[in-house]
Amino acid sequence: MNLPASAPHDHSAPALGLGLDAGGTQTRWALADANGMLRAEGHVSGFSGLLLADAAGRIALAQISHQLAAAVLAHGRPVRALAGITGLSERPQARQMEDLLSQALGLAPSAIRCGSDMDIAYRAAFSPGEGYLLYAGTGSIAAFIDEQGQLQRAGGRGGLLGDEGSGYWIAREALAAVWRAEDEEPGGWERSLLARTLFDAIGGHDWATSRAFVYGADRGAIGRLALAVAAAAKQGDSEALALLERAGRELARPLLALQKRYGKRPVAAAGRALQLHPMIAQGLRQALPQGLELRTVHLEPHKSAALQAAQGSHS
Repeated sequence: MNLPASAPHDHSAPALGLGLDAGGTQTRWALADANGMLRAEGHVSGFSGLLLADAAGRIALAQISHQLAAAVLAHGRPVRALAGITGLSERPQARQMEDLLSQALGLAPSAIRCGSDMDIAYRAAFSPGEGYLLYAGTGSIAAFIDEQGQLQRAGGRGGLLGDEGSGYWIAREALAAVWRAEDEEPGGWERSLLARTLFDAIGGHDWATSRAFVYGADRGAIGRLALAVAAAAKQGDSEALALLERAGRELARPLLALQKRYGKRPVAAAGRALQLHPMIAQGLRQALPQGLELRTVHLEPHKSAALQAAQGSHS
């Protein structure tokens, strides 16, 4: 990703770069200087490029952008920003997002570069052409940046068409299973640890409560319900354990697709969904070919993006 030109700034102060990693659950940000020193970091509400599609979404984006600006500018004014944003793939969308962030941060649009969240995440794990990145958070996707610098992907098609194995998928599948069981045996939820844990998390055991939660909450809130599934699994619930093992196997699918397209390469797996329970990593490992290098990594792409932004004038 080419970095933007430097914006005018006070040359007596260190040049700061702002890095953003925006997902469905939260937006992580960091300020770093060109010497590699982290100056500040934090998080605000999550957002995605999908919000650009209508007026209500754009209003929400503007509000989150100003929330972000208030948090960042309390620590210093960046001269450049590099943002990875989920759901953002087209350059016209990126320009819209750059304009929104420009207005909030008080930077020229040319000082801000927005692109896919997977671009900055991949570069935090591998050099182009080196390996495959699996990321599983609220959503899930596998990514590969080839030797020509082009981002190749598998999966990551959202909760309606994909994101198998993600936090959102785990929550959806768990609630669906609970309500299928209720159809067969009304009141049986009281004997199910998984059902009781889920219903405690959403605030009620009746269908009206589940319906209001699923069809009224945002993706991030639904994705966080995977924590309840993991809690039931940690207490030994067999249904929760089986679901998490299946989530791991589903996460292997996009990796296998990339392997088929581009050949065998090492895999780095990251994201909060993978940290829910060891059964997810177990299912993933079992579904991948024997001998394939697989490592679980803790990525902080907002920090590496901040450093890239700070050093942009030297790259």
